[in-house]
Amino acid sequence: MKEISYSSTRGDKEKYSASMAILKGLASDGGLFVPSEIPALDKSLAELSEMDYQGLAYEVMKLFLTDYTEDELKKCIAAAYDSKFDTEEIAPLAEAEGSYYLELFHGATIAFKDMALSLLPHLMTTAAKKNGLDKEIVILTATSGDTGKAALAGFADVPGTRIVVFYPKSGVSPIQEKQMVTQKGANTKVIGIHGNFDDAQTGVKKIFSDKEFAAELDAKGFVFSSANSINIGRLVPQICYYIYAYTRLMKEERIKEGDKINICVPTGNFGNILAAFYAKNMGLPVGKLICASNTNKVLFDFFESGTYDRNREFHVTSSPSMDILISSNLERLIYFIAGGDAARCGELMSELSGDGKYSITDSEKAGLKDFYGGFADEAQTAEQIAKIYKASGYVIDTHTAVASYVCDEYKKSTGDNAPVVIASTASPYKFTRSVMNAIDPEYDKKTDFELIDDLAKISNVPIPQAIEDIRSAPVLHKTECDVDKMKDVIKDFLK
Repeated sequence: MKEISYSSTRGDKEKYSASMAILKGLASDGGLFVPSEIPALDKSLAELSEMDYQGLAYEVMKLFLTDYTEDELKKCIAAAYDSKFDTEEIAPLAEAEGSYYLELFHGATIAFKDMALSLLPHLMTTAAKKNGLDKEIVILTATSGDTGKAALAGFADVPGTRIVVFYPKSGVSPIQEKQMVTQKGANTKVIGIHGNFDDAQTGVKKIFSDKEFAAELDAKGFVFSSANSINIGRLVPQICYYIYAYTRLMKEERIKEGDKINICVPTGNFGNILAAFYAKNMGLPVGKLICASNTNKVLFDFFESGTYDRNREFHVTSSPSMDILISSNLERLIYFIAGGDAARCGELMSELSGDGKYSITDSEKAGLKDFYGGFADEAQTAEQIAKIYKASGYVIDTHTAVASYVCDEYKKSTGDNAPVVIASTASPYKFTRSVMNAIDPEYDKKTDFELIDDLAKISNVPIPQAIEDIRSAPVLHKTECDVDKMKDVIKDFLK
């Protein structure tokens, strides 16, 4: 098996093993770690279709995480994908209205982030041992709603780690906030910032690149790492579920090996759809990657024009995990379409940091041919939830509804009727009020927890344990801060 190394998207020539890239989280020049190549699958899709999720995940991840031994990687996978998930399949497919919904929300926090963040703590603590790291790892994370809780659940009380999560105080759903602020664990800290997700994400990146602060922490026995999707240890596990979805369709004889499918992903930070792009480049037969945006359609505009421009109004929507104007993982795609030219990628990211925008060349834009961009506004999102429910009885959350609407528009505008896998990224229970109001505005008169009981009745899906757990859980995290005080809050937490 070929050794895969990792280097920065921005020009730092140093090469790292997979375990060191996971430990560091972000490259020292502010870039993201990318593999030296995207490896090809070394098992046939027919062989993979006979495996369970855990077995397939090993076959995919071993190709990227080449310095982990077979025993180390299999132990990490077994510890991650266990009874925390409420379905044996881990990522089941549901069919509704001509599309296949890949349900990625059956983990402990009922969002797709569990698929990677159940695994990351195990990859990270194994990496620390492998590399003789004797410092306490401080996980620093910005969240638009789901990453925070999934990371908190993954790292809570994990020896040798602490986790600090920043979220936009007025920019997440009530259920998302309650999940975070009730999190137990002596090593956890949750802070609501006065700003939006982009403010939180930019603040975290600044702290990562603050060399003086890093030295100060190092002297006290701490080292920073990230659980955000910028960490390559988040991206690699996400590749697995697209390959798994394809092999399930094969197993159920809905497609034959080699048939092309399309994949539609509700997209904010671009990590989830980038994982599908990596899967395609490993040999998965994928036609179009359909990138679905909400009213914050910075990615749609980029695919249309070749100019990425964050200088625009920021909208708070019913799909808050996509309320993002700086899609961090797009940097990895830019590096790819620039032919691995880190200097060029660094130049574009510098323009984004300075002017808030950049434009790619026509030849670089040709590298986006695998992608189709679309968006849904708030009314279209709500209408799609109602449409799918009324036609099939299947209830989807707001983010999945954005993807579902864009998928329908893609089919109409192109006539492409290849099977579509839609990434269903969160349980409708996580956005109950928006979902129930979409189905019937009369529901708005009820409390959040009354709506949860009503959703259970109309969907015939049991209330997830993650929701039951927060009904009466006490609020343990009450800290708020301005963006310029984020560093002070971290210092205070670490004493």
